Amino acid sequence: MSVQEVTREQAVRRATVASVVGTTIEWYDFFLYGTAAALVFPHLFFPGQSAFAGVLAAFGTQFVGFVARPVGAAIFGHYGDRIGRKTTLMVTLFLMAFGTVLIGCLPTYQSIGVAAPILLILLRIIQGVGVGGEWGGSVLLSMEWGDQKRRGLSASWPQIGVPLGLVLSTGVVRLTTGVTGTDGFANYGWRIPFIISILLIGVGLFVRLRVIESPEFEAIRKSGKVVKNPLMEVIRRQPLQILLSALVRTSEQAPFYLFITFVLTYAVKHLHLNSNSILDDTLIAAALGLISVPVFGRLSDRFGRRRVYGTGILLTALFAFPYFGLLNTGNAVLVAVAIIVSLILHDIQYGPQAALIAESFDADIRYTGAGMGYQLASVVAGGPAPLIAAALLAHYGNSTMISIYIIICCAVAMTALILLPKISGSRSDTKLVEAERSF
Repeated sequence: MSVQEVTREQAVRRATVASVVGTTIEWYDFFLYGTAAALVFPHLFFPGQSAFAGVLAAFGTQFVGFVARPVGAAIFGHYGDRIGRKTTLMVTLFLMAFGTVLIGCLPTYQSIGVAAPILLILLRIIQGVGVGGEWGGSVLLSMEWGDQKRRGLSASWPQIGVPLGLVLSTGVVRLTTGVTGTDGFANYGWRIPFIISILLIGVGLFVRLRVIESPEFEAIRKSGKVVKNPLMEVIRRQPLQILLSALVRTSEQAPFYLFITFVLTYAVKHLHLNSNSILDDTLIAAALGLISVPVFGRLSDRFGRRRVYGTGILLTALFAFPYFGLLNTGNAVLVAVAIIVSLILHDIQYGPQAALIAESFDADIRYTGAGMGYQLASVVAGGPAPLIAAALLAHYGNSTMISIYIIICCAVAMTALILLPKISGSRSDTKLVEAERSF
């Protein structure tokens, strides 16, 4: 084995690890907020309201973070396509952690009044901007360094930052609740998971400092083809890809935030189930995602992105009514089945999703284009989903319309998947290209 081969292997390994570690930290921070919004934020930052109004207000601040994500994608996509993936990812990591630690230090409404929810919203915006800029760079760093015939697998590695972040955030909340008790967690224990995220920053920075810049970006830079204004250029050249990339995520993004955040409100407030039991089920499901996400990413290399992704959309639609049916039984085993199966169906889409979206854009504007398309889904699907579900539950008093809402999201995504322009020569694997065309 030559020195060059060893060097490349090391570079690929570092890029992959850096992508996974970074997205794990950022999603730990992001999911932590969603859990707190469901369990404790309503009475800490929005007291004096009805239980329903408090939940809506807490999920509303969560939605603010989603709105900020396309802004982060535009800002950091611009610099990622101009100065490189590595430098940009250092900034996004710090920004996300900064917002999270400060949330853990915030005085509550009882201490400083209306200033508390205002500061919470501002920090949520900082979180959203950070995570908005993170995804595109992490995926591209891993995908552009990886085997070009296995881009589905290469791009899926940063995606396991989602189940890893979910495992960490849910696990820390579960552990903290066990130590402080439910009342102690509501009073002061909720701060601990936010503040200890500062320990993760050192790990993330150390790993990312060792990364070598993406070879595809280096080739663009050496050829003098770096785009001066990536945002305007991608809007001019590939506006349809941006729109369809956002819509194709509707079946993954909206149900996902129902499955991991709204389910806490639904199970605890509506069904009167134990929150720790739900957190345990979520922890198991997220742990399985560490396997299922790369598996489905690899399957997309073999059978085609659209075929695997479309299967996930269809199965999610078919599971919409059984999901709530299983939850409504209140049986611990059946509730666990509902939560675990729901996240596996999510992973069928999430595994190939990164490559599906990233490959739709030209390399010189890929960070901006893929990031914008990916993060706009947060505004139209992920962010509103818990709000819509809570409103539907309050109005109808049952889950029927929420299941119909999930099915509508799947119909939108399937339409976008069919309309998304086919891949044009970005990979050398002709069998995979044929598989894409046959969808």
